[in-house]
Amino acid sequence: MTKLSVNINKIATLRNARGEDNPNILHMAKLIEAYGAQGITVHPRPDERHIKKRDVLDLKKNLKVEFNVEGYPSADFIHFMHEIRPEQITLVPDPPDVLTSNAGFRLTDDFAFVCEAIAQLAPTKSRISIFIDPKDFMSGDLAIIKATGTDRIEMYTKDYADNFGNEIILGHFESLALRAKKIGLGVNAGHDLSLQNLQHLVSHIPVIDEVSIGHALICDALTLGMKESVQRYLAALMPA
Repeated sequence: MTKLSVNINKIATLRNARGEDNPNILHMAKLIEAYGAQGITVHPRPDERHIKKRDVLDLKKNLKVEFNVEGYPSADFIHFMHEIRPEQITLVPDPPDVLTSNAGFRLTDDFAFVCEAIAQLAPTKSRISIFIDPKDFMSGDLAIIKATGTDRIEMYTKDYADNFGNEIILGHFESLALRAKKIGLGVNAGHDLSLQNLQHLVSHIPVIDEVSIGHALICDALTLGMKESVQRYLAALMPA
């Protein structure tokens, strides 16, 4: 069954709006853990506009579920990951000033950069995942991805979400996932996944190991409550 990792950046955004500690990030993460989520995801940025460095340290010390830290592989980020050593590190190609992750690694231009980052992260013993947009890998083998040394890919799912119901686009995601599995890579997925489109994705691509969902789940929690929201997402991941 596909696992759910909840991205809690938006909770940190709410906390930071008042400059205090309400809601408390660790408390909320532990509640999400207790409600059944199999992972917690954060994406710390240098300006600490949501998740702060101290949050990452606290979460690493106290979480029982898998901890996934996303980030652009700058020298500072790589150094921090050597300190944290989370279960999973997800590398994204967006520089620190962008609002949210909005692309995947194409590797034709940044292959050496990604390889070097993964090599530098190897001593952490963390599982490495890299953000990939299926439209950039619609044909051919995935040898260039495998050659980076990554353990997994994370499929950037905005195109799927924006064109929900388009079976051709869904087919591109399915093809990438199956080809990645065939060469020994794990497959994650994330970006704009919601209760409206999640079940359709995983029912067609059951080989997805993990989804990372933040914005939609936190928005749903405003009306449903956090427990109900987490449990509805878990239910959407159950085999049909």
